[in-house]
Amino acid sequence: MDAKAVVPVASGKGGVGKSTVALNVAVSLAGRGLRVGLLDADLYGPDIPRMVGLTRRGRVREWTVARSRAFGGPMELEAVDRFGVKLASAGFLFGEDQALAFAAGMMEVLLSQLVRSTAWGDLDVLLVDLPPGTADLQQAVMRTLRPSGVVLVVTPQEVAHLDAKKVLTMLRTGGVPVLGAVENMAWLQCPCCQQRIEVFPPAPEDQSIWALGVERLGTVPLDPELGRSSAAGVPVVVGRPDSAQAKALGAVAAKLQEALG
Repeated sequence: MDAKAVVPVASGKGGVGKSTVALNVAVSLAGRGLRVGLLDADLYGPDIPRMVGLTRRGRVREWTVARSRAFGGPMELEAVDRFGVKLASAGFLFGEDQALAFAAGMMEVLLSQLVRSTAWGDLDVLLVDLPPGTADLQQAVMRTLRPSGVVLVVTPQEVAHLDAKKVLTMLRTGGVPVLGAVENMAWLQCPCCQQRIEVFPPAPEDQSIWALGVERLGTVPLDPELGRSSAAGVPVVVGRPDSAQAKALGAVAAKLQEALG
């Protein structure tokens, strides 16, 4: 793999929409003319295949076929191209309801294979959708891929910021740059009165990651249509490009491209 920049997308806790942000930012970057890859490194719960309409029961099964780079050479897995983004995921190798019950040491081996055995080609940026938290797999990504910088995803409530601080501490202790954070599900626009509703009580400013010098890359509102787009296998930046969510995620992509130079 030859990528000019590697950017993991991380969160302290699950349920903050990290995979949704990673996918839509990747598609937005591709729409801006970059060669983009997206590695689904959430090996225990790979959601990216479903979010782009790829299932083991569906008609698209490109990643089940391996090819040889040369006769007698190492086997290579084809990256799946969707919406202009090259994708790799453990979800392409296992059944949708099949548990990945590997020991922790084997997970790092699988991660390495996904990175090094996939035919990525030349990339401007490889986004990596990490599992939530600070466990072995997240640390393995930092060792294996040597990121250019990490993007955090949080929701407004204090517990999300508290857990994100743990990730932030891990990254800063390891000398990994943090490019900024995306606040997801920040507010909901009432369909009746059009007023903004704070679904989650926001963290006090002095208890947030913003108080620790993390740049806010963007604020994405909550909308049920975003979940429906993911369930339908079409990123919201493609299916509803004029929506507030798509515009916010596109702005995050623009900021990220600027930060990467």
